[in-house]
Amino acid sequence: MKIVFKWIGITSITLALLAGIGWSSIGPDWRALISEAPQNNDLLFWSQSQREAAFKMMDKVPWMVKSSVIEPSPTLRELSDGEPLVFDIDMDNFFAKQQLAGALILHNGEVRYERYGLGHSPEKRWTSFSVAKSFTSTLVGIAVKEGYIKSLDDSVSDYIKGMQGSAYDNVTVAQLLTMTSGVQWNEDYGDPQSDVAKFGTHVSNDGLPSIVSYMRKLPRAYPAGEQWQYSTGETNLIGVLVSQATGRTLSQYLTEKIWKPFGMESQASWLFSPDGIEMSGCCIQASLRDFARYGLFVLEDGTINNTSILPDGWFATATSKQADIGYPGFGYGYQWWTFADGSFTARGIFGQTIFIDPKRQLVVVFNGNWENATEQELNKQRFEFIDSVRKSIDQEK
Repeated sequence: MKIVFKWIGITSITLALLAGIGWSSIGPDWRALISEAPQNNDLLFWSQSQREAAFKMMDKVPWMVKSSVIEPSPTLRELSDGEPLVFDIDMDNFFAKQQLAGALILHNGEVRYERYGLGHSPEKRWTSFSVAKSFTSTLVGIAVKEGYIKSLDDSVSDYIKGMQGSAYDNVTVAQLLTMTSGVQWNEDYGDPQSDVAKFGTHVSNDGLPSIVSYMRKLPRAYPAGEQWQYSTGETNLIGVLVSQATGRTLSQYLTEKIWKPFGMESQASWLFSPDGIEMSGCCIQASLRDFARYGLFVLEDGTINNTSILPDGWFATATSKQADIGYPGFGYGYQWWTFADGSFTARGIFGQTIFIDPKRQLVVVFNGNWENATEQELNKQRFEFIDSVRKSIDQEK
C-alpha cells in the first residue's frame, strides 16, 4: 500500500476559554511547560514539548475549551494477549522517528503488540484530532437504525434548525457524510481568511449554534454530489444534526450506545466548541486501548450482545469508496479514508491513526506527536510498517 495523498485534519483550536478542569492535579513541570504556550494562538505554533504535554490533557489545560465526559463501562471488554509479533525493523528507531506516544496492534481480537512513549501510558488519554470524524459518522448510523434519521437521502435542512433556505436545502445527509455537498468551503490552514480559520471563532447573533450560523450563509460552489472537498465544518454540522435529531449530546449518545455497552475501559472526553457543543470534527480524548476497542467494534460490525446497533451493511458502505478524492486507489467513505484493498483508516493531525483491515481482522492504532501537523515521509513510513505487519500475519497462515 503506497499512500501518496496528503491527508488533512483540523488545526485551529480556539484557546480563549478558561476551563480549569483538574489543573491543580497536573504536575508542576507540565503546568509550567504548557503555561508557556501561546494562549491566543493555534497549537501549530507550540513547541513539540509543549504539544507532547498538552496532548495528554487537552481537557485539563486551563485556557483550553471545555469538554464533556464519556463514561466508561462497568463491564470491561477484555483484550487478551496474543503471540507477540516479530518485526524485521528496529522498533526503538521506529518509535523515535515517528515520535510515537503509543502503538497497539490487535489481530483476531488479541493484542499482538503494545508499547508507549513520550510519557504516555495505558491509563492516560491522548487526543484524537480528526479521528473523531469517524466516531461521529458511526453515531449517524445508530441514529438511522433507531429511526431518529429516517433516510440518508433526506435533506440536511430537514434536521438542523436554521438551515432552511440555505445551500444545504439541496444537500442530503449522505452527501454531508461524504463531503460532497458542493457548498463552498476553504480548508487552507495557512490562510487566515479561510473558512477553517474563521468558523471556530464565529459568534452567532441569530440564536443558532455558531457552526450553523456560519455554514448557513455559505454559497454553492458545485452541484451537490459532484465534487469532493474536505470540510471540517461539515463534520461539525453532522454533529449538530445528530444531536438535534436524537435530543442527546454526542457524548451522551456515544456513552449510551458504544462506550458503556461495548466495554470501554476508561473515561474519555470530547472537547466543546466555544458555544458549548462537541466539536464533532475533532478531539476525543481516550486511552490507546479504547481507541483499539473502537476498531474492534467496527470489525465486529457494531455488534453488541449479538445484535448490531447499526443498519444492515452500514460499515460495508461507510468504509468503502463513496467519493473520488483524486488519487487512484484511494477514496472517501462516510468520514473514513478508504483503500482499494478493502482496508480503511481514521486519521488525525500529528500522527493519530486507527487503521482497520477486515480481511486480516487487524487493527493498528497510533498516537503521536509529529514535528508538523502533516508529515508526508513519516506517513509513508507508517504505512510501510503496516504493510510489513500484514505480510507477517500472512506468513503465519
